Amino acid sequence: VQLQASGGGLVQPGGSLRLSCVVSGFTFRTSTIGWFRQAPGKEREAVSVIRLSDRSTSYADSVRGRFTISRDSTKNTVYLQMNNLQPEDTAVYYCAAATRGLIKSSMFADRFYDYWGQGTQVTVSS
Repeated sequence: VQLQASGGGLVQPGGSLRLSCVVSGFTFRTSTIGWFRQAPGKEREAVSVIRLSDRSTSYADSVRGRFTISRDSTKNTVYLQMNNLQPEDTAVYYCAAATRGLIKSSMFADRFYDYWGQGTQVTVSS
């Protein structure tokens, strides 16, 4: 099983980035993919999650309306489009996979995820 996250970088406040998470080694369409982030000195937090069987999504309050999670099943890839980025979005972003569909109340709990990618750095600074 592999999760390969990419797309991070340095961007100015108000800018945009699109993160990608390529998944291999398990059944993509029945899984749940989540994006989490961890800023220096802070705990890891959930950002956005998509349940691939029905494309149900969830967002943290801090990113709702600015970030959009989506998937391309033909490429086994989940994207996180991040718009209007702010300095507080600076963190290492990780994608994680649960090999089953998670219910809404479990989506933001990292203990339910079976596999984790290596992380990609997002820095928002002027």
